Amino acid sequence: MSQPSTKILYCRCAFAKVIPEGTNNDVLERLCDSGESFECVADLCEMSARRDDRIKKLISEGQNVKIAACYPRAVKWLFHQAEAPFPDDDSVEVLNMREQSADEIIENLTQK
Repeated sequence: MSQPSTKILYCRCAFAKVIPEGTNNDVLERLCDSGESFECVADLCEMSARRDDRIKKLISEGQNVKIAACYPRAVKWLFHQAEAPFPDDDSVEVLNMREQSADEIIENLTQK
């Protein structure tokens, strides 16, 4: 049985601007250069605040998702506030661009 593909979600943090700009830009540039398919959103905080319906589509059951954003607890809360709570399993992983280096994040996102 094959494993489900992994979806990559990248938060640009365009409005909150809490992610170090160097890390944010480096991760985005290296993701683009990697050839990996990924979805980029302007700002998960803003989407959650507006209760944007699209946030519910970013994670779905049966699909592994890696999210490059902020603190895992904050990202989980943002999805919960938008009425799109994380699944109870380990299918969603949050990578913290506030504390992890771009190298660590890219290595995790591009590993097969």
